[in-house]
Amino acid sequence: MNVLANDGISQEGVEKLTAAGFNTILESVNQANIIDFINKNNIEVLLVRSATKVRKDLIDNCISIKIIGRGGVGMDNIDVSYAKEKGIHVINTPAASSISVAELVFAHLFSCVRSLHISNREMPLDGDKEFKNLKKNYAGGSELKGKTLGVVGFGRIGQEVAKIGLGVGMNVIFYDLHNKKAKIEINFFDGSSKKFELESSTFDELLKKSDFISLHVPAQKDYIIGDKEFSLMKNGSGIINAARGGVIDEESLIKYIDNKNLSFAAHDTFENEPTPNIKILMNHKISMTPHIGAATKEAQKRIGIELAQQIIDLYEK
Repeated sequence: MNVLANDGISQEGVEKLTAAGFNTILESVNQANIIDFINKNNIEVLLVRSATKVRKDLIDNCISIKIIGRGGVGMDNIDVSYAKEKGIHVINTPAASSISVAELVFAHLFSCVRSLHISNREMPLDGDKEFKNLKKNYAGGSELKGKTLGVVGFGRIGQEVAKIGLGVGMNVIFYDLHNKKAKIEINFFDGSSKKFELESSTFDELLKKSDFISLHVPAQKDYIIGDKEFSLMKNGSGIINAARGGVIDEESLIKYIDNKNLSFAAHDTFENEPTPNIKILMNHKISMTPHIGAATKEAQKRIGIELAQQIIDLYEK
């Protein structure tokens, strides 16, 4: 039983699969050659992350495939419905990376409210000559405590973001199409916990009330944040996208940042990956990471183990 982990898998995942009798191939095969590779090596399980695309042509031409696994949450790089129509199991790991993505959101948020993303660019260039001026430039930071955090999409990741926000002392509101109420429990190091009950706001209410907005929705056909939505947001607010590229109209974003309606934006995902809009890349008010939300050692370990267990369970049925 051959498994191709084309975008990689943790060693813990490999070991779990090996112990169950699977042969895991860690070779990264170019998209143009992957169909031939699968057929030549009789691959039954194809594991991908966001890089490898699993479209109709691959599904039609690789009859040995029984399982397609996505290490992570979003599956917009896989033709999920078509694969299922062909009797192929499609699995992902929605719980494994939630903490890592949520922590990255706050890494961006802490950085942006104190302009660290700008300071880290300018200090190496001018810190020895313009220290006092730079100190003045970055003297207008903000605290997060007491501010309102709006979370759009309140699944596992959105709720982890809320937990951190509540722990920091923020007022957390959310909007979700499916979850109208949510119970949040924060567990502390000493075994104690604190429970919160939250109710969904309307989308417009969230836009108007939030000091900062964090997006946690799947890929969309249309933008969920464009001119209309930006116009409703508070002046001086900030927005973070660690969800999927294409949920924010990036041209509108640039306009509202340049007009100083928004104080900052943070992006871990982009409309055009892996070649993001140069206007985004060059805008000093946008904090950026190259789609690394789930890229922690802990998350990758959990992802590998979770994928392996799901594969084993499916073969045992």
